[in-house]
Amino acid sequence: MRILFIGNSYSARNDLPGLVARLAKERGVVVEHRLISAGGASLRQHLNAGTALAAIAEESYDIVVLQEQSTLPVKNAARMHDSVRDFHAAIEAAGARTALYMTWARSDAPEAQQVLTKAYATIAAELGAELVPVGMVWERFLRTHEHPLLHDDDKSHPAPAGSYLAACVFLISLLGEDPVGIDAPVKGLDADTAALLRQAAWDICQEIADGK
Repeated sequence: MRILFIGNSYSARNDLPGLVARLAKERGVVVEHRLISAGGASLRQHLNAGTALAAIAEESYDIVVLQEQSTLPVKNAARMHDSVRDFHAAIEAAGARTALYMTWARSDAPEAQQVLTKAYATIAAELGAELVPVGMVWERFLRTHEHPLLHDDDKSHPAPAGSYLAACVFLISLLGEDPVGIDAPVKGLDADTAALLRQAAWDICQEIADGK
């Protein structure tokens, strides 16, 4: 499986692509990955820069993961949707699949998650893209768990636990694999915490899939 991630620090922090690949390896799936990232970048900025479009056209990926700037879907969903449509056209032309990395609300503005969820889900449904509902999983996890902390101290970026939970959601959503029972050391997380996050990711994703 060859996956191209396009985004910013929400994808780069704690090496999310590498975490996904490590989890996949434990399920016998080899994931080759590349991350095209720029701090605070929007998808429109990536389109204008050209590097991501060139990689899509030239490097034969199976899946291209799109991550919008964290607050743009709240401020201007229409702009996000236009950018996703433009990327999707290029991705389809290259014979790959589009996946949308739904991010999370900042810890001091949890009400924004509903808007983020709608923005990502709407365009995913329109295009038939894969939706990786990380933000929804974070939201449900935070309702019942005070620890581990998913947000970093800046209330925005992911702490190690947040990135690990996100990686588990990617494993489920993109590869159809269950993370429960995977035993691989994770930097910054003890074994019990990692197990809790894997189980939570699986349970919550099943609830979402069942429409609960």
